[in-house]
Amino acid sequence: MSRATEEQIKRFSTMDNNIPAKDRVIAWPRMGRIDIPLKALLTNLGAKIVIPPANSNEALEIGVKNSIEGICLPYKLNLANYIMALENGANTLMMFQAPGSCRLGNYTKMAQKTLKKKGYEFDMVIFDMYRNKMIQTLHAFWHVTRCLNPWKYFKAFSLGFTKFYAIDCAEKMLLYYRPREINKGDAEKYYNKWLTKIDDCNSLIGSKFLCHKIRKDFKNIQIDKNKKVPVIFLIGEFFVLLDPYTNQQIEKELGDMGFEVRRQIMFSGWLEHVLKPSIFYKKESHRERAVKYASKYMKRAIGGECIETIGDTVYAAKNGIDGVIHIMPFSCMPEIVSQNILSKVSREEDIPVLSLVLDEQTGKAGYITRIEAFIDLVKRKKLRRGE
Repeated sequence: MSRATEEQIKRFSTMDNNIPAKDRVIAWPRMGRIDIPLKALLTNLGAKIVIPPANSNEALEIGVKNSIEGICLPYKLNLANYIMALENGANTLMMFQAPGSCRLGNYTKMAQKTLKKKGYEFDMVIFDMYRNKMIQTLHAFWHVTRCLNPWKYFKAFSLGFTKFYAIDCAEKMLLYYRPREINKGDAEKYYNKWLTKIDDCNSLIGSKFLCHKIRKDFKNIQIDKNKKVPVIFLIGEFFVLLDPYTNQQIEKELGDMGFEVRRQIMFSGWLEHVLKPSIFYKKESHRERAVKYASKYMKRAIGGECIETIGDTVYAAKNGIDGVIHIMPFSCMPEIVSQNILSKVSREEDIPVLSLVLDEQTGKAGYITRIEAFIDLVKRKKLRRGE
């Protein structure tokens, strides 16, 4: 092995690479339904995996107990996921890092020190998905699986990516049908049914038709086609947007109140921005759109989803969206910046904006009360406009 290759491998692993590939049992933090496509990707590369339980009160308790005071909610849950995975036989942990003022880039190093103090033996594999993009990603997966079969990589990544798109498709259908359904709960049943089907699908050809089948199947749900449904943009920090436990099921709460939610960060769009070279974009990416619309208020990205938060709010105001809900973890540095700018954006662009800060201390009752008050504000604004 060349010296350059050895140095590359050292960049990925923050511990001694003392676990043979055949003995590796891989785990990663939970976030929404990321477990479904990553399971397909890794198992098709021949890896053994452990999927930690979905985020819950138990996981939060473990994370809080082992975290320093003031660290944000995603870190606490990530650390709990690591602990629960290690307790269930994992010995290799994977995580990506990000640039800018977001502390995500330091999470794995902090978690590693904490886990070592607790006596766990493992390898930690960190890869920067914002530098050399696909090369970094492929190298990281080779590092943990040692798979050299090109066909396996093609099938694994194709299947994993297709499942990301299919999950996003099912979520968009759920968000559209939930406030319009006549029989409450139908959209949720269809969504859960399709999550199972997506998880079970291991055919590359069959996976290509998942989105078409999902859209066709959801049309069987009876809806009130004449119902006037206000639209809310849901924006903010990546982790809390995508994890229903962390955001306290805000999409379901809003849907049950009769509002259509349009979440502005989806897995598939994020993966396209992170991994796909810009020359292959067939359309304007979410990041490009955000940068363009945010230019009046923010000239450059500072890390995290800060510029997307600002750009999405301006875009919403200029495209007739009824309101914007911004969610963020307590102490999230990029979102604190965006929260302070949003008041000016809301005033100048004339769009209602609600910022919700989430932590383990966030009470459900107060959380819902704030959402209900905001919904009343949106309704009154629509009445004033005569809608």
